[in-house]
Amino acid sequence: MMWIIQSVAIVVIWLSFWSLIPRDEWWIRGADFPRLQILVLGFIAFILFLAVDHPWSWASQLIFVGLIAALAYQLKMVLPYTFVWKKQVKQVRQDQLDPQRQISLIVSNVLTTNTKYHLLIEKIQTLQPDLVLTLETDQVWQDALAIIEEDYPYRVPVPLDNLYGMHLYSKLKLSNTEVKFILSDDIPSIHTTATLRSGQTVQLYCLHPKPPSPTEAKDSTLRDAELLIVGDQIKDLDESCIVMGDLNDVAWSRTTRLFQRISGLLDPRVGRHYINTFHADYPLLRWSLDHVFHSRDFALVHMERLAHIGSDHFPIYLVLQTGRIFEHLQEELEQTDEDEQEAHEAIAEGIEKAEKEEKPVTDEVAVAYKEGAKYP
Repeated sequence: MMWIIQSVAIVVIWLSFWSLIPRDEWWIRGADFPRLQILVLGFIAFILFLAVDHPWSWASQLIFVGLIAALAYQLKMVLPYTFVWKKQVKQVRQDQLDPQRQISLIVSNVLTTNTKYHLLIEKIQTLQPDLVLTLETDQVWQDALAIIEEDYPYRVPVPLDNLYGMHLYSKLKLSNTEVKFILSDDIPSIHTTATLRSGQTVQLYCLHPKPPSPTEAKDSTLRDAELLIVGDQIKDLDESCIVMGDLNDVAWSRTTRLFQRISGLLDPRVGRHYINTFHADYPLLRWSLDHVFHSRDFALVHMERLAHIGSDHFPIYLVLQTGRIFEHLQEELEQTDEDEQEAHEAIAEGIEKAEKEEKPVTDEVAVAYKEGAKYP
């Protein structure tokens, strides 16, 4: 019995500190994802260590100390996304609600092969969000969603059959819309400006980079670089901003936290709860892959994970409200010179990798990095 407990503890220790290795290969970065599962296994091993009678040899003591260190590290990573942590984004009080300054949105990775179109359509028609971002949508999905087009006069369709198509539907006026292929000629992103009912404009960035996995990208280099390129664009903006999509990364990963510090955007999940969207079919194997980050002038009205739509992802639904009062109450994460340097290096590595794979780099910020204009 004891050797099983020790084996589980060793696996928890190994996976916990494996993720600290500063490498981009999928078999290393993959350890970022199941932190909750690792934490549960660790606590089970911890309890059994104390409950089961056994001799406390030097090896057993060493494993136990390592297990405590691993649990402490995992708790440090996941506790910010629970109610015990300070909220990063304020809740809008009832007396502050102003629909003219609100924006509601659904983000849904639909799974291209999913044919239960009606389930997502029902949620859109019930909630009537201002924005609907669909990911993995091809021409078949575009045709199926044509029924909502009457309610969404502003649309940005990018139907692709490579699992990276995306569509943005909007009740709000969209302007300055661009579909960019930042580091890969088959991975689009949507960049546009939405105008709220109050007349205020909001910059929107819709992303869906490739995940590090044996069947997709062999490493996270291009994913990380794309996210940080967008973050670098945002940091120089003095405008309201929302980044949303399936980032194929978890909120507590090194890259996502670096993106937040570089961009200055906030995460409404911090201090509240997880929004574990993937995998919808396996309750014990879920983590947050779908995200909405926003500028400091937004506060939270409502946030929830919606019910199963037949995809491997759950949709998420958020309502945000903008106001200068929130900007004064909310603090962005502090950025350091080391963060800036790390972001520069990650972007440069991504550009170099893209060029080696003969993918043209055309994004203006990426080109600026390539030409050295952005380097310190």
